[in-house]
Amino acid sequence: MGKVVGFEMNSQEPEKAAKFYAEVFGWKVHEPSWDYWPVTTDENTESNHLQGGISKGPHDYPHGTRVQIEVNSIDHSLSNAVANGAMVLREKMEFDDFYLAYLVDPTGIGIGLIENK
Repeated sequence: MGKVVGFEMNSQEPEKAAKFYAEVFGWKVHEPSWDYWPVTTDENTESNHLQGGISKGPHDYPHGTRVQIEVNSIDHSLSNAVANGAMVLREKMEFDDFYLAYLVDPTGIGIGLIENK
């Protein structure tokens, strides 16, 4: 079963967004990498809160929030999603510890898929 494990907030002004969420909600914003500012939303590092961040929104998703769903196989999940009416925005990308892909469900909701290595 896919589990929601994170969120990504897209903005064309990510520095301004990061400052807003830090000041209004007390989120700790970490140094960016790849135009992505990781955030900590809970001081208790032992809790099971969602991980997330703020990023410079790409041309295909300039504003909005996407949840990230952990799957066992991105390849299988993408194939299944497409067969059920989804559109792939970004094919499987490789990062140090995980793979990531983006899609839009048949109703227009954007989501990310994460497969841990």
